[in-house]
Amino acid sequence: MTAHTETVEIATPGRGFHEIGADLQRAVTESAVSMGVCHVFLRHTSASLLITENADPDVRRDLEAFISRLAPDGDPAYLHSMEGPDDMPAHIRSVLTSSELTIPVRAGRLALGTWQGAYLWEHRLRPHRRRLEITVMGS
Repeated sequence: MTAHTETVEIATPGRGFHEIGADLQRAVTESAVSMGVCHVFLRHTSASLLITENADPDVRRDLEAFISRLAPDGDPAYLHSMEGPDDMPAHIRSVLTSSELTIPVRAGRLALGTWQGAYLWEHRLRPHRRRLEITVMGS
């Protein structure tokens, strides 16, 4: 079994979706793993990772609109607002989604479905530098 690990830093311009599939595929290629898994972990509490539709950007816009209704910025019910009105909503959003993904690797490629893409979902309004820990294991 082979194991390859690396840290990737993603600069986000602020709230929104940032496709990370190319970063993950590069790690798979560098690992020389043909059959196995690619695991990615996000080391932050105000952003998240997800796999969703990659063909129609309206899906991502609708996801943002939906989660904005669940965790609105500046809600006076939030006690935690140390870094601004988007602080607590960003934490709620990350708890409702995920901080890690595991994707199968087949024939040296991420085994995503035809319409699937892997994304970092930035929940803060201002730009951030996010760190991904990528581990590829297999043979």
